[in-house]
Amino acid sequence: MSKSTSFITCRLSVMMFLQFFLWGAWFVTLGACLDANGLASIIGASYGAAPIAAILAPLFLGLIADRLFPSEKVMGVLLLIGGAAMLAVPGFAAKGDAGMVKNLFLVHLLCYMPTLGLGNSIAFANISDQSKFPALRVWGTIGWIAAGLIVGFLGWSTSLKIFTLGGIASLALGVFSFFLPHTPPPAKGQPINLASIFMLDAFKLLTKPAFAVFILCSTLVCIPLAYYYSTTSIFLSDMGFRQPASSMSIGQMSEIIFMLLIPFFFRKLGVKLMILIGMLAWVLRYVLFAYGAPDQTVWMLFIAIALHGICYDFFFVTGFIYADKKAPASVRNQVQSMLVFFTQGVGMYIGYQVAASKSVADHAPLAAAIKAASPAQELSFGQQLGQMFSVGLPEVDARLLESASAQWKTFWLLPAGMAAVIAVIFFAAFWDKSADGNDAKH
Repeated sequence: MSKSTSFITCRLSVMMFLQFFLWGAWFVTLGACLDANGLASIIGASYGAAPIAAILAPLFLGLIADRLFPSEKVMGVLLLIGGAAMLAVPGFAAKGDAGMVKNLFLVHLLCYMPTLGLGNSIAFANISDQSKFPALRVWGTIGWIAAGLIVGFLGWSTSLKIFTLGGIASLALGVFSFFLPHTPPPAKGQPINLASIFMLDAFKLLTKPAFAVFILCSTLVCIPLAYYYSTTSIFLSDMGFRQPASSMSIGQMSEIIFMLLIPFFFRKLGVKLMILIGMLAWVLRYVLFAYGAPDQTVWMLFIAIALHGICYDFFFVTGFIYADKKAPASVRNQVQSMLVFFTQGVGMYIGYQVAASKSVADHAPLAAAIKAASPAQELSFGQQLGQMFSVGLPEVDARLLESASAQWKTFWLLPAGMAAVIAVIFFAAFWDKSADGNDAKH
């Protein structure tokens, strides 16, 4: 590897690290934080801001990133604006201004969501082989883990300080983005038209049956996936997990292993089997949550968390690689944005609304009972580290715990069933003999 190539790889790795650090700093325990600070009424709307942003943001990417400005410059400006919005959240949250908090989340995410597609496009444009992408993307996972560990070790899982941490990281990446490898707009000089603004060039890929099935099933499976992101930290607290943010980072640790193995599995299994395994892993995860809840069966819950490596890598990362293989060079940004539009946007939005409508009635009284029975503690860094694996409920009303646990079981079985049905549809309908090759004209 030449010095110039090594320097590019280093910068792309830092980009991935910070991009997911700033998201993981606040998104994992957002529900638990809002719940603990008297803002439980906006949990659904706050998580819903992410998919709304994913739906709206790509509409201008086809114009800005593909035709007018370098991708790294667009990314830098967006992250600086988004970071400023996030830094304003703690002040308004402390005042109980739910409306302003929701608006600030929306502003931040409108700026952040486009960077997911931009970051992928910058990476793919500056590496010689697509199989090298997982080795870069793994740094995003490391960043997410680092954020979760810091939040957990500092005891910030329910603190408004998570938003300050995320805001500072966003500003840092915003500045750093201007030093990323120059990635000029691939369609520069071509006529500007509505087709580019509304990603219609990318939508032409939907005329290919296999790609259409891929997009449809990816969108649908994100509906049950939203249950995990919006509710797991709350669920784990009810199950006696002392530091949900740190405990959930175990999932990202497994993600590192599978991320590095993706090139191997890609060659051995191919796109279809990898995505199918990813979908089935979500089914297994929710089944373990459901049947681990009634008796707080800790090993089931930890296995469900650790499955994240297969759940995320085999589904999302394989999907990004497949989309890039199918995309002509002139619309790469559009295709990556379209995938984010359908998965993080349409699918997740519907999922967050469905998950929010399926509340666990006895969660609030159980959470209050756990808090009242748990003495306040000042723990050292080492003690906080140990609490990653610390699970145990204080003495609470047995009937209340039994009732809440039964409700959690019902809650998790619904997304398990949804994911299973979608996996069967994908298995039966997705056929692409060129899926493991590259049929796009680059």
